[in-house]
Amino acid sequence: MIRGGAILRRPAAGADEAAALSGTLDRIGALEVRLARTPREIWQAQRLRYRVFYQEMSARPDVVSRLFRRDADRFDKACDHLLVIDHAARGRFGGIRPKVVGTYRLMRQGAAQRLGGFYSQGEFDLGPLLARHPGRRFLELGRSCVLKPYRNKRTVELLWSGIWAYLQHHRIEAMFGCASFDGTDPDALALPLSFLHHHARSEGAWRATAHARHCVDMDRLPAEMVDAKLALKQMPPLIKGYLRIGARFGTGAVIDHRFGTTDVLVVLPVSAIDKRYSDYYGGETPRHAA
Repeated sequence: MIRGGAILRRPAAGADEAAALSGTLDRIGALEVRLARTPREIWQAQRLRYRVFYQEMSARPDVVSRLFRRDADRFDKACDHLLVIDHAARGRFGGIRPKVVGTYRLMRQGAAQRLGGFYSQGEFDLGPLLARHPGRRFLELGRSCVLKPYRNKRTVELLWSGIWAYLQHHRIEAMFGCASFDGTDPDALALPLSFLHHHARSEGAWRATAHARHCVDMDRLPAEMVDAKLALKQMPPLIKGYLRIGARFGTGAVIDHRFGTTDVLVVLPVSAIDKRYSDYYGGETPRHAA
């Protein structure tokens, strides 16, 4: 595998930010990570989200989503859409046809303010968290999904490489967003939810809670009954990945009946990212060898 792109560094003062992030952020072989450039590419990301959330998982589409086979909402226009594109993918008739195989939705604080809030604020009370950090630049991560054949280390590395470039470019200081367990029975998720509550809860200045009307208790087992090794085995890969780089989680979960999930709030100050990963994604040394 040859690395065909470089992580973009913070632009010089006055640089055109849109132009600076219009190119390749990283590449492994035929897989490229970059931001969507056109409405059609955003449409492709929405089609991928529909395929994963509604056809593979247990989300229930409304009439419009089912008609257009897209997962879309009012936040999409205000977000940047990170894409992993396979340039060696084959079309229906065998020819090469690049395909979006992974995506993340990125919403900066200014865009959220223009819309009246972040997507996550429908489930979690972020007001106190944001108020405790005036002037900090927050980023919401959401709608993450990867096509099943591409759920491997390469694709995850590319997504995080792209996110790291975005953080540096926009001088983001903290991230948050909803992450999901499949299923709506919190008792069936008692072990991993209790692990997050006892061992990975955001506290102090970074504390955040679910809205009282939605809140489901995550403290379902006493700490001495939590088998950490087994709990980690039951974690979705995305949540396990967040834990690995240093994320903490809000107090209380939320049942999302439309998507068939139990949601938790990820809270991750950039300064808390494990140095191994910040060096890995932010270093000058190429990571991907032939």
